[in-house]
Amino acid sequence: MSIYVGNLNYEVTSEDLSAVFAEYGAIKRVQLPTDRETGRPRGFGFVEMSTEEEETAAIEALDGAEWMGREIKVNKARPREKR
Repeated sequence: MSIYVGNLNYEVTSEDLSAVFAEYGAIKRVQLPTDRETGRPRGFGFVEMSTEEEETAAIEALDGAEWMGREIKVNKARPREKR
């Protein structure tokens, strides 16, 4: 399972995201998609944690929290839709 993190500041790095989520458990993977044309971050990312309990704790604590000047949106990631 993965966590979706939206409305991120464009200056956020994978290390920043890892540091915030590490307070709630072990991080398996952090992904920050970038725009294909410009290479700039797209303002959202995904965090994968070791257990579902850790993910739930992070979601409950961080959803709606202000971080780096923005109110972030944190919830369970939905499976990618086929085009």
